[in-house]
Amino acid sequence: MTEQIKPATCEPDGKVLTPEEKKLILYKKQKQILDLFLERGAISQAQYDKSLGDMAAKMGIEK
Repeated sequence: MTEQIKPATCEPDGKVLTPEEKKLILYKKQKQILDLFLERGAISQAQYDKSLGDMAAKMGIEK
């Protein structure tokens, strides 16, 4: 028997995500990348703050 393919809008447990949940997951993943850039010295604190603020504003998320 073949494994059923779940749409990209599902979590591993099969729960269907709302658009808000998907947006929050995307925000968290992108924030993690910014965190790594800052941690490794690829960007300055000022660049991090600006990028995080711009991203949050564009996505409609309050930090």
